[in-house]
Amino acid sequence: MDRNEETNLFGVYLQDEIALTNNFKFSLGGRFDFVDFDLQDNLLRRKTSTYSEAFSPRLGIVYQPTQLVSLYANYSRSFVPQSGSTFEGESFKPERGTQYEVGVKADWFNGRFSSNLAFYQITKTNVLTVDPQRPNFSIQTGEQRSRGVELNLIGEILPGWNAIASYAYTDAILTEDNTFPERNRLASVPRNSFSFWTTYQFLKGDLQGLGFGAGVFFARSRPGDLDNSFTLSDYARVDAAIYYKKENLRVALNIKNLFDTQYFESAQSRTQIFPGAPFVVLGTLSLEF
Repeated sequence: MDRNEETNLFGVYLQDEIALTNNFKFSLGGRFDFVDFDLQDNLLRRKTSTYSEAFSPRLGIVYQPTQLVSLYANYSRSFVPQSGSTFEGESFKPERGTQYEVGVKADWFNGRFSSNLAFYQITKTNVLTVDPQRPNFSIQTGEQRSRGVELNLIGEILPGWNAIASYAYTDAILTEDNTFPERNRLASVPRNSFSFWTTYQFLKGDLQGLGFGAGVFFARSRPGDLDNSFTLSDYARVDAAIYYKKENLRVALNIKNLFDTQYFESAQSRTQIFPGAPFVVLGTLSLEF
């Protein structure tokens, strides 16, 4: 295969928020995308050009029955250009996505704690799938759907002591495919995942500005490929951090995979399995002006 590809992208995004009443707000937005794709097949001495444009709307409604509770609903579309072409030399169409989301946000204990519960569905179309007649090429007959629930809790337990907890349930499946059975689960997507992160920072005394953090991320077993022929096992990873903040200076050491746990983070097939990062220490120094 000998070919050159060139893609030029241009996008414009507009959004406006309207307060219909003190407790009822409406947002309207959209993105205009323009894509030029040129493909030069040097073997066949053939050049193809594709021009795509799309409008991706976004609508949102927020209703506050009280100052501490917000009910919301969102609808949005997405547009993702795809590079490459079919066996016949036709450029791929952009992948499109449609998302619906409803949820509730609430503040507790005089604003010390906040929570967000969301229900969503995302459908992707024009997904690339393997060409059944020519396995080295792709065609766009795929559709994927993800439905789920996400819960986030954020709060200050004591002065200087903060915590964030998140839980996600995700039902991600194939809804149309020319290779794998419909309703097969998507690769590397766990049904259940959970994370917890907590930090403590000294607010007074000689140690003022010094802080510590630790947390855990847990993911249940998940398919390793779209054929669902094998499974990646559960894993839990512990991270940690130590930092110091003074005025506009911040110094930090971030530790990923504190106990050097061996696990597989994701996969695409039996021959493409990606292990999680080992014990890693990353130092940062930042200065704000």
